[in-house]
Amino acid sequence: MLKATYLTHTLRFKNPSGTSRGVLNTKETCFLILKEGDRWGIGECALLRGLSIDDRPDYEAKLKWTCDHIALGEIALYKALSEFPSIQFGVETAFKSFFAETPFELFPSEFTQGNTAMPINGLVWMGDPDFMKHQIEEKLEQGFNCIKMKIGAIDFASEIALLKSIRESFSSEEIEVRVDANGAFSPSEALEKLHLLAALQLHSIEQPIQQGQWQEMAKLCEVTPLPIALDEELIGIFSSEEKANLLNTVKPQYIILKPSLIGGFRGSDAWIELADKLNVGWWITSALESNIGLNAISQYTFTKNSKLPQGLGTGSLYTNNIAAPLEIKSGKLNYNSKKQWDTELFSEHLK
Repeated sequence: MLKATYLTHTLRFKNPSGTSRGVLNTKETCFLILKEGDRWGIGECALLRGLSIDDRPDYEAKLKWTCDHIALGEIALYKALSEFPSIQFGVETAFKSFFAETPFELFPSEFTQGNTAMPINGLVWMGDPDFMKHQIEEKLEQGFNCIKMKIGAIDFASEIALLKSIRESFSSEEIEVRVDANGAFSPSEALEKLHLLAALQLHSIEQPIQQGQWQEMAKLCEVTPLPIALDEELIGIFSSEEKANLLNTVKPQYIILKPSLIGGFRGSDAWIELADKLNVGWWITSALESNIGLNAISQYTFTKNSKLPQGLGTGSLYTNNIAAPLEIKSGKLNYNSKKQWDTELFSEHLK
């Protein structure tokens, strides 16, 4: 008989990680574990406090409910959890893991065999100018040719100066630069700032203004000199009608898919299908999951055959992540099939 349990785990950042919403020192997450006889599977319910639509008081009660009703099966549970996208993702990945040949190879491919790597962006966190400059230099030394820099927390002039320093050394052909404002600009100032950023030959900007201002965002997307990618804007949009309405109204240049925040693989597939019809570009990004969730997202992403660098470089952020075969080399994510997973953290749940 199939049984389900869950385990909570607090991930600790190696360095305080700054966003426009504040500085992160820890990140809590939950693992959903399925067990029947010798077979088992694991998925991650990666709630992101302050951002996930399912950051609500009854979250743990819903996790317990999910475990108690695991016999309903993946599809019925997924439908019942429509207001809890991070648990939907955990359910999807746990069942995929359970039925896989091995629990950590959810989407067998050239990637999981270690034959092909995926290009990813190097993430530069917010902080004082010296700290950000150090991170940029570090990413360039590590061989990244696509950098994503979070902006909106320090003064804009300092951020422009940092971006200029990159462009003084590297052309846009040598280094692709993406910026993520996390909604830090006001609608009245956004266009002026977009012009200043566009002069530095950036690839795109994520979420220049706060989510929920569809008409303001539509105006920006229509006249922007710099391609705009919707990120937080996708959170809490559940039905296919709402998804289509958002994309048809705003007409963004890109959307960014975070499976933990938008209903897992099914949610991501729905957005991709719509985006492709409307000629909207997209890429996939992790949302500070542990290596359990990152592994699932990475394997799924590889099957989508996107040519763009993906946002999957968060596995090395933590001091106590689960040791995994995921490795970053020369700006690419690799799966070292010779390296073993460490299952000690949840070994008691596998007995």
